Amino acid sequence: MNSRIKKFLSYYKPYLGLFYADMACAIIVSVITLAFPLLIRYITKNLLESNMPDALSQIYVTGAVMVGLVILYTTCHTFIDYKGHMMGALMEKDMRTELFEHYQKLSFNFYDEQRTGQLMTRISNDSFDLSELYHHGPEDIVISLLNFIGAFIILISINSKLAIIALLFLPIMALYGFYFSKKMHRALRESKDRIGDINAQVEDTLSGIRVVKSFTNEEVERRKFSYENNRFVESRKNGYKNEAYFYEGLITLTQLMTIAVVIFGAVSIVKGSLDLADLLTFLLYIVILIEPIQRLGNFTRLYQEGITGFERFMEILEVEPDIKDAIDATEVTDVQGDIEFRNVSFKYKEGYDHVLKQISLHIKVGDYVALVGPSGAGKTTLCSLIPRFYEVSEGQILLDGRNINSITMRSLRKNIGIVQQDVYLFAGTVLDNIRYGKLEASEEEIIIAAKKANAHDFIMALPNGYATDIGQRGVKLSGGQKQRLSVARVFLKDPPIIIFDEATSSLDNESEKAVQDSLEKLTKNRTTLVIAHRLSTVRHAQKIIVLTDNGIEEQGTHDELIALEGVYANLYNMQLRI
Repeated sequence: MNSRIKKFLSYYKPYLGLFYADMACAIIVSVITLAFPLLIRYITKNLLESNMPDALSQIYVTGAVMVGLVILYTTCHTFIDYKGHMMGALMEKDMRTELFEHYQKLSFNFYDEQRTGQLMTRISNDSFDLSELYHHGPEDIVISLLNFIGAFIILISINSKLAIIALLFLPIMALYGFYFSKKMHRALRESKDRIGDINAQVEDTLSGIRVVKSFTNEEVERRKFSYENNRFVESRKNGYKNEAYFYEGLITLTQLMTIAVVIFGAVSIVKGSLDLADLLTFLLYIVILIEPIQRLGNFTRLYQEGITGFERFMEILEVEPDIKDAIDATEVTDVQGDIEFRNVSFKYKEGYDHVLKQISLHIKVGDYVALVGPSGAGKTTLCSLIPRFYEVSEGQILLDGRNINSITMRSLRKNIGIVQQDVYLFAGTVLDNIRYGKLEASEEEIIIAAKKANAHDFIMALPNGYATDIGQRGVKLSGGQKQRLSVARVFLKDPPIIIFDEATSSLDNESEKAVQDSLEKLTKNRTTLVIAHRLSTVRHAQKIIVLTDNGIEEQGTHDELIALEGVYANLYNMQLRI
């Protein structure tokens, strides 16, 4: 069996009891639907035309049976509508959870190539379409097949010639439906891609709304959104056109079938080979015969939408994380912080140029090391290799003498604290954001961490102190305040290795001093790597590494590098003149 089919069916497994109950109700609904015309025929043909002495009581009994069947029909249909939909929603939840967890396994390389809006569409819109297919798909197939087969057998038993006339229309309907269902599938796939592009555009614009407004580029963003919106409408136009042809064509063919049955049935009545009660019953079963065709038409739409969503779902799920734990990887404990790069080279993709080439570097326990150099030289990339955000292309990185590839990523990253220039804070309170560094931390521990980060005073000045909501991405705080919260988060984590990625380069002098003071406290007795933009902030580093396109161009203390009168001296003197 195709692996995707097996995967598709696997989501039913936790809910088989509910699924079988839903199918049982669907079968009961189908049987009752088939039974009603027979009961009506029994009343009109057997009871009304007979001289049975108890005909009146038989009519009442038959009516009571019909009422009982209506109650059972309503009960089963209610179960299908409620519990069946819940089964679909639970399966949707499982798929959404699996996809979300898979997103978190994928490396930075994956996200470098993706748009957030497209990923959001796959986890929201596509999964909803799938839940509808999971619920209605089997139910529609079971009801349609039972109704169709049952109705056709009864039609043959009533009048085989009329049944054959009706049968002649079915191959035409099948071919017609198959042709337009293929067109609908292509159109639906395109429209799902387009709605993903719209979400990506909206996410991009709203994330940068302050930049948009500061440059008064609302009209530019409107045009970009309008372009994606129009592309979506064009794709839906094709979808709706083919859907209209599909449904209207089937309706026309069913109406022609009904006309043919009425005409030939009327002729049969005139010739005496069919009575009026049988023709009325036949027409009732024609309606039942047509209903599965219409239901299958609805199933075709659900199938096209659902299977398109499933294809997009599996496209992501089948992306293997390019960075994962080795089979024999073990957790690391009691980390000291000795880091060694041995002939490390890195490039983002095959066919791309190396960002780093043949880097060999030893950072001893407790060293304070600064990385400097021109933009694009690979400073941030080098630091990103240590927690395995990216995988080295060649060579190896050792932590306390162990290859980091032999260490579980979770335990490796637990021992590394990162303070970035572009601070990300989550929507919520100050307390929640600091606690992100250590989820089980007490409020007292959080306050101690905030004090160490020079953040406690400004936090207490906020309207609700530590309980203050800071807004999406911390928009209610200044740059310096956000940076100090990120430092407090790392203080709470208390890792033996710290990485600062130009953490103060975008701050004003006062904020920079507050953050710099907190960073100095944080670096005590820890292995520290600082990516420095302002060289004056790393003058006292034990070792300064100068990275250029050629790799490690120079290394030494500030005084040693100034004496060399090389790349570092030029960069330093240039900043002094600015």
